[in-house]
Amino acid sequence: MTQQVDLPRFDINIESLVSDLDALLKQCKAETDALVEQTEAASWQNLMQPMEEIGDKISRFWSPVSHINSVKNSDELRAAYENCLPIMSQYYSELGQNQGLFERVKALAESDAFNSLDTAQKKAVSNSLRDFKLSGVALEEPARKRYAELQQQLSELGSGFSNNVLDATNGWSLSLDNADRLTGVPESALALFKQSAVAKEQEGYRLTLDFPSYLPVMQHAEDRELRRELYTASATRASEQGPQAGQWDNGKKMVEILACRAELAKLLGFENYAELSLATKMAESPQQVIDFLDDLAVQSRAQAEEEFAQLQEFAEKEYGFTALEAWDLPYYSERLREQRYAISQEALRPYFPLPKVVDGLFEVVGQLFDLSFEQADNVELWHDDASCYHVLRKGERIASFYFDLYAREHKRGGAWMSGAIGRRELPSGDLEKPVAFLVCNFTPPTDGKPSLLNHNEVTTLFHEFGHGLHHMLTQVNTAEVAGINGVAWDAVELPSQFLENWCWAPEVIPLISGHYQTGEALPEDMLNKILAAKNFQSAMQMLRQVEFSLFDLKLHIAEPPKSADDIQSLIKNVRKQVSVVPSPAFNRFQHSFSHIFAGGYAAGYYSYKWAEVLSADAFSLFEENGVMDKATGERFLNEILERGGSAEPMELFKAFRGREPSNQALLRHSGIQTTGKAA
Repeated sequence: MTQQVDLPRFDINIESLVSDLDALLKQCKAETDALVEQTEAASWQNLMQPMEEIGDKISRFWSPVSHINSVKNSDELRAAYENCLPIMSQYYSELGQNQGLFERVKALAESDAFNSLDTAQKKAVSNSLRDFKLSGVALEEPARKRYAELQQQLSELGSGFSNNVLDATNGWSLSLDNADRLTGVPESALALFKQSAVAKEQEGYRLTLDFPSYLPVMQHAEDRELRRELYTASATRASEQGPQAGQWDNGKKMVEILACRAELAKLLGFENYAELSLATKMAESPQQVIDFLDDLAVQSRAQAEEEFAQLQEFAEKEYGFTALEAWDLPYYSERLREQRYAISQEALRPYFPLPKVVDGLFEVVGQLFDLSFEQADNVELWHDDASCYHVLRKGERIASFYFDLYAREHKRGGAWMSGAIGRRELPSGDLEKPVAFLVCNFTPPTDGKPSLLNHNEVTTLFHEFGHGLHHMLTQVNTAEVAGINGVAWDAVELPSQFLENWCWAPEVIPLISGHYQTGEALPEDMLNKILAAKNFQSAMQMLRQVEFSLFDLKLHIAEPPKSADDIQSLIKNVRKQVSVVPSPAFNRFQHSFSHIFAGGYAAGYYSYKWAEVLSADAFSLFEENGVMDKATGERFLNEILERGGSAEPMELFKAFRGREPSNQALLRHSGIQTTGKAA
């Protein structure tokens, strides 16, 4: 019998959404004003706890709206959502610049009462003071007004950028009457293309830019012109180039976003936006991050050049092909992988049916962290693809989460975790238990087959579930620093990248694999080939991530660009410095780089690599003690997952690992033979 629990509601009234939000925020503002006007000394109970209540009310209203806008987008919802953004932006700008509220929090921080607070509460108060300063609380007019205007502009520009990427992705498709041009493409992908055509009441095959459609063509289609056509459409999305040139061009939006960010940073006394971004991160300065990235590039470059030379040699020797272009790399790389390891990602799909992977995932984290999982019945869902689960410890629900794992139209691409409800202690003394949204874009079930994952997609699922565990397993009762809240952005990827390691553990793969027809375990020879191929072209992949990270950081250090051409020049120069693979002149990757223009990673994309150092080094303790060692799992649970943002990430890491992190474990895990001493 499923227990009744407090879960989000998804019955959004689009017609009244704007007015409902406006009314809610006015009520919250009135409640905040009442807190400021109190005459008694500030305390946790009369100030911070009521502010948590107010924040929770807003989150419960807005979180489902934001979620549905991402997974079940419609013209009506989008319009209402975008009309809400200025209202939200104005509310939070005014809140961040509320001088009276700031003074009350400051008074609490300087009072004797502060000393009686627990560690998490003290951290929440300290973070609040920091965030007030970063929100321009000390600004005078007209700078204060300008700050609010910039925040509103950035909110609207970011949403517009994201919409353009979604529209450009949905706006391109290619219909084929027959499979003549699809020679080499796996049956699973052909079934998806057929299903896509049927959904549009078309005959034949329909190809799109959604990843489950795009990647099989790029890796397997023998038709080079078809690969070039898809690559061009994808690499020029939302730009002035390619088949949709100018239709959803993000060029002007990028320039405006960067100008707003630079002005915002200057208003707050920072040299550039990168400095502002790092004010809430582990890294101490932009130069420290550049040095970190440069070091990874130096350590990886020689091996990356060798990997690319081997690919060129293979393409020429086996296929007589001498001039590799960007649309050739996935194809010939996959052929080389197959030749070298006699394995392909596609051949693995039958052994990784999604239901089996999910069961194995639950078993792994269940053993490590003493959990069990129960699917919830009779709960409200937004789509037939979605499902809801409760997380149990010793039979008691401690959290819940939603899965929405298949690609479909009107759903944002990529994979992510977001918090629906955060953990906190209620005024009654009861606990509000966390709830998470976990979203991926895997190939949906086709022709009676379950969704079949390649191994890369298995790691994606584990990655997002790692974020979910960070949100759900927290034992912190203060909302502002519970779960992922208050965690430095360049440490927030630690639990997610950490959990990916179990996808490669020989002891674990039998738990997450089984042929979808026979249940047969992944054969030992295929397992050995997966492990042997783990670091295939790893140095090239390392440089690709370093390229994105350096581009992002340098973009936010430099003076704001005057045009999209300036941005193109910068990414071209970064590629010249870092990349070993060709990129065509028409490539406009940055025009769909939603992570930094719409997704919260501005001057922070390096966080993936920074946290990968932490995760690789953290996992090395499991390598020493055993990957399913319960004592080590409990230690990670206690020192990292349960403590959320209640302490500095370096303090938590050292408590777990017993020392500061080293990037040697990352380079070793990546199979990169270093050229010198790594930092």
